[in-house]
Amino acid sequence: MKTLIELKEEKGLLVAAHRGTAGGNIPCNTIAAFDIALRDGADILEMDLFKTVDDEIFIFHTGKEPSQLDRHISVENMTSGEIRNLRLVNGDFNETFLGLNTFDEILEQYKGKCIMNLDRCIHILDHVVKKVERHQMKDQILIKSDPSEQSLKRVEAFASTYDYMPVFMEEDSMSPMIEKMDINYIGAELVFKDETSPIAQDSYIEKMKKAGKLLWVNSLVYDSKVRLAAGHNDDISMTGDPDRGWGWLADKGFDIIQTDWTHHCIQYLAQRNQSIKKDR
Repeated sequence: MKTLIELKEEKGLLVAAHRGTAGGNIPCNTIAAFDIALRDGADILEMDLFKTVDDEIFIFHTGKEPSQLDRHISVENMTSGEIRNLRLVNGDFNETFLGLNTFDEILEQYKGKCIMNLDRCIHILDHVVKKVERHQMKDQILIKSDPSEQSLKRVEAFASTYDYMPVFMEEDSMSPMIEKMDINYIGAELVFKDETSPIAQDSYIEKMKKAGKLLWVNSLVYDSKVRLAAGHNDDISMTGDPDRGWGWLADKGFDIIQTDWTHHCIQYLAQRNQSIKKDR
């Protein structure tokens, strides 16, 4: 299994599937959604983790219980047995055939198949790492978190040799500190509301690339009022102007694009690459 850096060197621009590829009666953050994303060609599966009161780890974005389970509950306050009785709902709030997957099930399903970005797990990182080590899948794991001192210390304490990316929002003031820590700092996720943001400047991107860092950007839209990449997003790409969406991000020099439209993004990037080669 190739590491993330090796995969980037081999393939160039990589695509990460945000919570898999969901739609219709297939909810996100499930094996079904992840399988679809891999069939679509995703290089990375992004997923959200949480821990139950009896210390089992499941895949689910906490806080989304009303929209994805049609219940005003907190899954973090439930037991693993109670979680297994839940069923996810579709966009019409009708119950689907799918429940929540355990982290063990995910690891078993994707061993040797892809890179997995584990999100929203910094506070349970010690438990997460124990699961990964048990399955001997460290080389497939990418951990991301906010760059707070508390979070960085947890990475250093529990996952110092794992691939790690901090999430920089608008600016990067933490790289010097991270470089001095016992952390495998391979790159960063960059979030910027407009093109004037410091981390969206060519000079910053070039500096990071010269330092050997991979740069992750988000074209996904989880809230139309929150701009993750200066408006160069999935919505623009899917409604007729992918050059201004995915194309702009590719031209900017990002190494990884996270999207909710895996198949379409990969198809566009492939056609774009072929067109560039023909022009040359």
